[in-house]
Amino acid sequence: MGVTTTTSFGLATLCCVLVFSALQLYKNQLSSTRLMTLVAGYVASWLFIFMLTALNNLENIMFGKGFQAHILPEVAICMILACCAAGMVHRVSVTVCLLCSILGLYYINKMASSGSSGQAVSGSKKRK
Repeated sequence: MGVTTTTSFGLATLCCVLVFSALQLYKNQLSSTRLMTLVAGYVASWLFIFMLTALNNLENIMFGKGFQAHILPEVAICMILACCAAGMVHRVSVTVCLLCSILGLYYINKMASSGSSGQAVSGSKKRK
C-alpha cells in the first residue's frame, strides 16, 4: 500500500537529511579504507534516489499529478548534488556513486514503465 505524495515527499526529504548527515558524520571512517570508500559511494547513490524522489514529489504537489521528472533538469541536479556529497568523503566515492546511481535510475525507470503498462493491459482485458 502506497502513501500519499505529501507523505512521500516528507519521508524522502527526511531520508536525504539522514543519509547526508551520516556521510558527513562518518567521513573519517568512510575514507579510511578502500572498501569503505566504495560503501560511501553506494550510500551516496541512495542519497541520489531519495533526492530524486523528493524533488519529483514536490513537483507533483506543485504542478499536479502526472508531472514526470526529466533527465536534464531534475535528474542532472540530483546526480550532481549526490556526487558532490560523495566527493566530500573521498574522490573514489564519486565514481561509485555515479555508477550506482545510473544503475538505480535504470531500475526505477524499468519499474515505472512496467507498472504503468501492467495497469493498462489488465484494464483492457474483457471476460467472455
